[in-house]
Amino acid sequence: MALLAGGDMRLLGLMPNASNYTFLAEVAGDGHAMFVVYKPVAGEIPLWDFPDGTLAGREVAAFLLASSLGWPNVPPTILRDGPHGVGSAQVFVDADFAQHYFTLRETRLEEFRTVAAFDVIANNADRKGGACLVGADDRSIWSIDHGVCFNVVPKLRTVIWEFAGDRVPATLLADARRVVGELRSGPLREALLPLLTADEVDVTAKRAERLASQGCYPKPGSERSYPWPPV
Repeated sequence: MALLAGGDMRLLGLMPNASNYTFLAEVAGDGHAMFVVYKPVAGEIPLWDFPDGTLAGREVAAFLLASSLGWPNVPPTILRDGPHGVGSAQVFVDADFAQHYFTLRETRLEEFRTVAAFDVIANNADRKGGACLVGADDRSIWSIDHGVCFNVVPKLRTVIWEFAGDRVPATLLADARRVVGELRSGPLREALLPLLTADEVDVTAKRAERLASQGCYPKPGSERSYPWPPV
């Protein structure tokens, strides 16, 4: 994390197919280097249903929430300065980019249960198939693109509805139950408050509590339950 936060950033180019300005960059220092995905606040396209200039912070908040839950795999993500100002910087996943949720679900569907549960708690409004990556080592499923999470209004839009109505695994329910308290007081809440509003953190706790008490994955609603495009 020290290199991610303090290394010198050099832009390598724009990432293709991104909704906002998203750069592949190299961060280097003390003889070490790493690739990162840099999303400057200045490059965010305004949205009617999210406050301007908040998407980068939501990316970081998603990493902090996933770290506290213990799932899913979200690459380390921070807020830092860069060539285009403050933005999110996320460790680049060395992935097989020909693979995504729709190519992986037949053989690795169970691994997406954590992603689906996380999206319920985070209120992910844009879980496309391409926001699920498999590492080049073919071992880990990674969850990315969390800039439109944590709205106080229900906005869950996802391509992962295979588990609708199923029981959430007991271990995930226990983690969700534990994180409720962490969202209401303590280090996690304090870390999230500079990134989200207090209401957004409070409602996230309520969503985690509801999932833990109901114990089942939700079913899609009648309107706008799927993102577009799906990948």
